[in-house]
Amino acid sequence: MDFSGWEKLSLLDFDDNITTTLFSSGCPFRCPFCHNAELVLHPSQAPKIPFSEIYEYLVKRKGVLDAVCISGGEPTLMNDLEEKMRAIKDLGYLIKLDSNGCHPKSLRHCIDEGLVDYVAMDIKNRIEKYDATCGVKVNMNDILSSIAILKEGKVDYEFRTTLINEFHSDEDVAGMLELVKGAKRYFLQMYIDSPNCIVGGFHPVPKEKAAKWKEIFAKEISFVALRGYE
Repeated sequence: MDFSGWEKLSLLDFDDNITTTLFSSGCPFRCPFCHNAELVLHPSQAPKIPFSEIYEYLVKRKGVLDAVCISGGEPTLMNDLEEKMRAIKDLGYLIKLDSNGCHPKSLRHCIDEGLVDYVAMDIKNRIEKYDATCGVKVNMNDILSSIAILKEGKVDYEFRTTLINEFHSDEDVAGMLELVKGAKRYFLQMYIDSPNCIVGGFHPVPKEKAAKWKEIFAKEISFVALRGYE
C-alpha cells in the first residue's frame, strides 16, 4: 500500500527530533472529530505517493532528518507496513508509530522485530463510551491488548487523549484512568476544530478543567502533561 499524505518536515511530531511524517489512508474508526476525513472516509480516492519517492528523499536527507513518524488513518492496517519500516530503519532513522490500537498483532510484531522506537496510542474514552466516541462498534479486546503490549515497556511509548467538551466528563476521565493505570506517559491534548474533520463543530475542554484532570491522571501515571494548551 502507498502512503497518501506527507509532511516533509516537522518539529512537533516526535519530541525534539527533526521528523518527516507519513500518513496512510483508511481506518476502521469514524471518530467525528478526526482531522483526516478524506484519508479515513475515501481511502480509494486519496493520493498515492510511491514509496520509492519517499525512500529517495530519506536517502538524500540522511544526517539532516532524525526520524520518520508514521501516522494515518491507521497505519497498522497497511499490508506492507513492516517492509517499509524495515527499509526506513536500514537507513538509520528512528521511527515513531501513531496508532489507535485496533490491530495488536501488527503492533506486537513491529515491536518484537525492532522496527519501531516510539509508539503513540490514542485512548478515545472509557470503555462504555468507546463506540460512541469512535463512531463505530469497537473490538475492545483489541484495544485492551494494545494497551497491555505497550505497558510491557519493550518500546518507549505514550498514551494520549484529545479532550473534547462534548465527549469527555469527570466520569469519563476516571474510566480512562482505569484503562491506563501504571502507564509510563500520558498526554491530554487540546482539540482544535477544523474543516477537515469528519463532522467537526466540537469544542475543546477548557484549560482549567484539563489541568484538573491532569492532576487526577498524575496520581497513577509517571508522567502526565497537557499538549496544545500553551
